[in-house]
Amino acid sequence: MRIVTNKKLARRNRKITNYLFFGTFGALILGFVVINASLFTNQTPDTLTLFAQSAVLPVAFILTIVSVRMTNLWARVPRPEKAIEDGLKGLSNKSVLYNYYHFPVRHVLICPQGVFAIVTRWHDQQFSLRDGKFRSKRNLISKLFSAIRFDGVGKPFRDAEIARAHIQNAIDDVADDVNVQSLIVFVDPSASVEIETEPEIPVLYADPKRSPNLKEFMRDAKRLLGDAAGKSKNASLMPLSDEQIQEFEDATI
Repeated sequence: MRIVTNKKLARRNRKITNYLFFGTFGALILGFVVINASLFTNQTPDTLTLFAQSAVLPVAFILTIVSVRMTNLWARVPRPEKAIEDGLKGLSNKSVLYNYYHFPVRHVLICPQGVFAIVTRWHDQQFSLRDGKFRSKRNLISKLFSAIRFDGVGKPFRDAEIARAHIQNAIDDVADDVNVQSLIVFVDPSASVEIETEPEIPVLYADPKRSPNLKEFMRDAKRLLGDAAGKSKNASLMPLSDEQIQEFEDATI
């Protein structure tokens, strides 16, 4: 499998994440000093000091939220691109995995089984899935802190549909008869999803030791294609020709 990753973007965002961490830490220290400045002086705070005192905590809070989000997306391990790559070991060497080139879609896979827009979740907690809605099994306090940090699981199915439509538009420019599919993949081995009702979009684990996982899904998809193709070799063909893949890359990378 060929891996095409926007390493420049990934490195840049990891650096930004580090800067945000230290910036947030500095803002919290500055906030403590500014808010308690009157304790160290006998002077009445002037207008500028009062403004700084009222602004420093909201700024520090916003920096904290942004820093946490950037950390989860760009610095947290396992890295999604690596987890997906490991989960797809054994896939046809004709396959191509694109990482961080097609935003809002972060991962795109072209393989004999089809074209897939992959939406990942980094969360390491337990969820139940019913009627297309994820519900965390954490206690109330943990849910409260998660809400404050804005780092909940969000709406994976909505994101997956947006991702599918975005890649479908790009594929339509190079091929008329290819239907893009979407996948939701949890990349952390500690994640657990109790599926109570079958979702319209597959929800998978990147970890091949968990089930359902990416490798199982691709194996089953290959079997279905083989059954549909009969004894022909169509099941092993790519959905796009080499020329179409090159055209797709030229237009989107």
